[in-house]
Order: sequence, then C-alpha cells, then structure tokens
Amino acid sequence: MKKPIIIAIDGFSACGKSTLARDLSKKLNCIYIDSGAMYRAVTYYLIKNNIDISNLTAVKEALDKIHVHFERENGDSVIYLSGGNVENKIRTQDISSKVSEVAAISPVRKKMVQLQREYASDGSVVMDGRDIGTVVFPNADIKLFITADTQVRVQRRYLELKNKGLSVSKKEVRDNLKSRDHIDSTRKDSPLRKAPDAILIDNSQMSQKQQLKVALDLINQRLQT
Repeated sequence: MKKPIIIAIDGFSACGKSTLARDLSKKLNCIYIDSGAMYRAVTYYLIKNNIDISNLTAVKEALDKIHVHFERENGDSVIYLSGGNVENKIRTQDISSKVSEVAAISPVRKKMVQLQREYASDGSVVMDGRDIGTVVFPNADIKLFITADTQVRVQRRYLELKNKGLSVSKKEVRDNLKSRDHIDSTRKDSPLRKAPDAILIDNSQMSQKQQLKVALDLINQRLQT
C-alpha cells in the first residue's frame, strides 16, 4: 500500500469478522483494532465494579476511570484495561451476555468511537465492529460487511468457547446470538446495518483461508479503481 488506508469490517456476532480483520492486518502489515474488545472491556469493568448499567450517571463516572489500549504481543493485538491484560477475561459467556446492552449506552459509544478514531491517526488500520463503516469511518477506503448462516455462527461460537474450556450448550450460544443480534440491530445509537457502499461477503461455506483470499481480491480491485 502506497498510502495509509482504512478498512472497515462490520457484521453480526460470530460471523468471522474478527478473524478476517486479524488476518488482513497481518497480510497487509497494518494496525488491527478490535472494537468489540473495547466494549467488552468496558462491560468487564462495570460488572467487576458492580455498576448498575441502567444508572447513566454511574456509567458516565465509570467511563472517566476506564482506560483501554492495545498492545502487540506475539504478532497479535491484545487489549489492556487500566494497565492490565484482560484479553482472556473479556471473552467469557457472562461478558457476551451483557456486552450488547452496554454497547447500546450512548455515552459508552461516544467515548469508544472517539478512541477508535484516534487509533487510526497513525497509519493504515483494519477495524471490525458493528458501526465502523457507517459511523466510525463513513469515509473508509474499503468497507466489508460479513455475514453467515445462523447455524454456522452458532457452531463456530460453540467450538470457540469449548476450546477455551468453557462449559456452554448450543442453546445458550444460540439464545445469546439471537439476543445480541436484536439489541445490536435495534438500538437507537449507531445500530448495526450494512453501509450502502459496503461489499457483502457471506462466508457460510468458506474456510478461513478462502475468506481471506476473497477479501484480499476485493481490496485489490477497489484500490486499483
């Protein structure tokens, strides 16, 4: 890449967008920002400190104390909360069950969007989330919207959690994804939707390697136009 670019990747939970974003960042040698991890870190902080998310004043006060940043470790982007590595702590089902509610809180979104834009000021960035191409970077150079069949998404998330040693049923996973889909798509502030100029990729029948190739081909085509 001759000049810095921004690649925005949006999509529903467990559709493979984070995997694609990580792969692209390594292939293109650019910064990867997992916006979902940022909302998970905020959720983790609120839960750990017993803060009622329905109390807007308490949430705003907590946001002034929350400091999140990413560090590169073993080739991967790892999130830190107030100086501590919370990468594994934020990936539990308990956090997954509450993160969409926290992410729907307007002051939370405003602070995270501000940070996300700041992260992109130092060079090429690939960022995934739910409002990256519509709100965070509406003028992104490349916008991708990732989707997959619901059953495929359930199986992927189920295996992901099982591989981490977490005890969870497919019904719990399915119910969680259904709930998050609804909250993410219907919230008033920055709802999940496909940007008009985003390229749709359905990866239901794709391997990780195939998905990366499709995305790279699309990016190269777009950059050459």
